[in-house]
Amino acid sequence: METVDLILAFVKKWYIIPVVFMYIGVIVTILIENRNPTKTISWILVIFFLPVIGLILYYFFGQTTKKLKKIRKAQKDQYERISKELKKYEKRIDSQILKIQNEIDGLSQVFQYLRNERISVPTLYNDVKLLINGEEKFKYLLESLKGAKHSIHLEYYIFELDNIGTKILNILEEKYQEGVEVRLIIDSFGSPKLIRYLSKNKERFHFEWQAFLPVTFASLADSNYRDHRKIAVIDGDIGYVGGINISDRYINREENNLYWRDTSVRIEGDAVGLLQINFWDIWNQTDGAPFSLREDKIKELYKVKTKKYTAVSFALCDPASPAPYSMESILISLGQAKEKIQLITPYYIPNEELETALMSIAATGVQVELIIPKRGDSNIVRHASFSFLKPLLKRGVKVYLYNKGVIHAKTINVDNKLSFVGTVNLDIRSFYINYEIMAVISDEQFCMQMDRQFETDKQNSDLLTLEGYYSRKKWKRGIDSLCRLLAPLL
Repeated sequence: METVDLILAFVKKWYIIPVVFMYIGVIVTILIENRNPTKTISWILVIFFLPVIGLILYYFFGQTTKKLKKIRKAQKDQYERISKELKKYEKRIDSQILKIQNEIDGLSQVFQYLRNERISVPTLYNDVKLLINGEEKFKYLLESLKGAKHSIHLEYYIFELDNIGTKILNILEEKYQEGVEVRLIIDSFGSPKLIRYLSKNKERFHFEWQAFLPVTFASLADSNYRDHRKIAVIDGDIGYVGGINISDRYINREENNLYWRDTSVRIEGDAVGLLQINFWDIWNQTDGAPFSLREDKIKELYKVKTKKYTAVSFALCDPASPAPYSMESILISLGQAKEKIQLITPYYIPNEELETALMSIAATGVQVELIIPKRGDSNIVRHASFSFLKPLLKRGVKVYLYNKGVIHAKTINVDNKLSFVGTVNLDIRSFYINYEIMAVISDEQFCMQMDRQFETDKQNSDLLTLEGYYSRKKWKRGIDSLCRLLAPLL
């Protein structure tokens, strides 16, 4: 008993020594990883000011996991395979970029950038339809799914077991029974209920599905890396991409308590082949049975399926990317703006590069307008977003607070010549942590539609002025500043 008492007394007196060494070890590890300086400081502050809890948070959410390292290797192998095939079409790609340059001049640099980085290639012959809110998207998506003849590939962050979700699940099973190849990727963090449901009803649903990066206690660190994409590819001919998940909340009905404003696009044409390749890439990162992406799938990128001329490419990013390709694509395009930039995002938590770009571009006389929600689905994110607005307002950026409901769209329109529609929020998580995708679209008629919709959204928004910003209660601005400290981690 005396021995036990001596041990307890020793631990009580000297426990601080191993704790200090543990803290030093974690902090040194963070520094050695050469993270973004802002993120490094944020993690150190969390660990310092939240003893024990901070260490737990870092262990589960701050480390580069073994799974991520494995994904990086798999991506490298797939990247090399696709690049080898695309090299056969270098001359054709060069001529396509030249055509785009003749249409939109310097804005064509984003297409060149995506090609040079081997992220995506330009396609010219596409028919792109702008879809506003779930009531438009789901009408077309259901029609496309019912008409599928060969394959259905879906990849969604949130897939809910509500009316629209159940309807789509039933269609997927019906098509599978008809002999159509059906594959579904759902994010394990975003759609846990559906994963449990499909696991318990294997005798009812026979199509192939995979949960992306399954979240268990042992793999809780992987929950930080989410597949935030929303992609549908039907028969390799029709594609959908945008911010709209599979959920009734996106369908605005009279009985809905909250209006949900979002954007997606329907694509027919050569660019759908790129979406097919992207789905194949993610599927091969799951435990699903591999399916072949034959050489003819690459060739189909240049098989004209529509006479409509619309240039489309895709900007992609994920935690294994060597660079934040989506963010860099945006910055390249913003830097070429001559007249106006229209941005919509539900989460505005920029890094220094984006913040500096918006302020300096506005200072040159380019009209820069940003729409964010007046109220969102996260109070911490909303307060953090407000902390970044004052510098923008001082430099002439017009900020609008959407008040009709929740605005969840992720869109950018530059000079009515180039548009982005996808899943990328203007925040650090989208740039560096999540799996994201944006359609890069150059078409005058489409961009004019984007412009008109932006003006409609402005009418449903309140203009935030500097006076209005300063009129907010001081305690709210104080909370803004506190939440800003967590911005790199949100």
